[in-house]
Amino acid sequence: MIRFDSDYTQGAHPRILDALVRTNMVQTCGYAEDEYSEEARALIRKACEAENADVHFLIGGTGTNTTVIAASLRPYEGVLCAATGHINVHESGAIESSGHKVIALPDVNGKLTAAAAEAFCAVYDADPTKEHMVRPGMIYVSQPTETGTVNSASELTALKEVCDRHGMYLFVDGARLGYALAAEGNDVTLPFLAKTADVFYIGGTKVGALFGEAVVIAYDALKTGFRYMIKQRGSLLAKGRLLGVQFREMFTDGLYEEMGRQAIEASRRLKAIFEGAGYPFACDSPTNQQFPILPDEMLEKLSGDFAFSFWGKADETHSVARFCTSWATTEEELDALETALNAPV
Repeated sequence: MIRFDSDYTQGAHPRILDALVRTNMVQTCGYAEDEYSEEARALIRKACEAENADVHFLIGGTGTNTTVIAASLRPYEGVLCAATGHINVHESGAIESSGHKVIALPDVNGKLTAAAAEAFCAVYDADPTKEHMVRPGMIYVSQPTETGTVNSASELTALKEVCDRHGMYLFVDGARLGYALAAEGNDVTLPFLAKTADVFYIGGTKVGALFGEAVVIAYDALKTGFRYMIKQRGSLLAKGRLLGVQFREMFTDGLYEEMGRQAIEASRRLKAIFEGAGYPFACDSPTNQQFPILPDEMLEKLSGDFAFSFWGKADETHSVARFCTSWATTEEELDALETALNAPV
């Protein structure tokens, strides 16, 4: 079985595994207060050009989203996101379980627009009974989006301006950030995110690490007590050095950027394979997720040798599937998919 269903089907990049083996018998303190974690924080601050940012290491994406949102919002506040946003559709109500409402708004190509957010906030602010409602306290976006599209610098700036006008925070989920940074046409950088978002994170689980996410907090008011929230939410790893070692390696000699480029190069070929076989796409994604529309009989045929995600019905006889590439996708895997797609059904 060749897996294209996600971007974390392999373990970790060999350099990361080697770093873990090299440091395995070194004794350190726990909870990411070790020297490897401190070095990783320094490297991330340098990459973000944000020497005053706080950097925290958490275990996985859902725990990171839940922890950031719970730490940022008052009990009566909720978070705005695109209807297709990860926290709305793929986290089993994790945000709601922390006591905060997810307020889903219509999206455009997977993106929450500033216009939609502004319109919602304007109606809320004008309502004389608003104190009986959940107050919007944050805008959540992912980079890239759930449909593989990338928010531009101007789009994120416009969302931040909405946040500033209405007293909200801007939170950028970067679980796949490495793939967005490498995407063709992307104009968002780590320094830009550190200057624009109040808080964002750099994903490791989906971009070459065994596990782990690095939260970067730029806004001073969100820094206080954040480690208490990590602990309370079950995301403070006792052997935190495992996170520090991985992120230190990822941010040494450009490994994080290299892994992103490898996935995007593979995704370009993946897209060309489907196009060459005559199949259209549900959306135009420049990142590592592609969403071809295939006949159901072709999907059934492929499912014997390939893993992919069912994304929804296109019509009675066609479905949208998601195929992911990663830093570890090989030419041989793509060759096999191309052969299968072009073989008689």
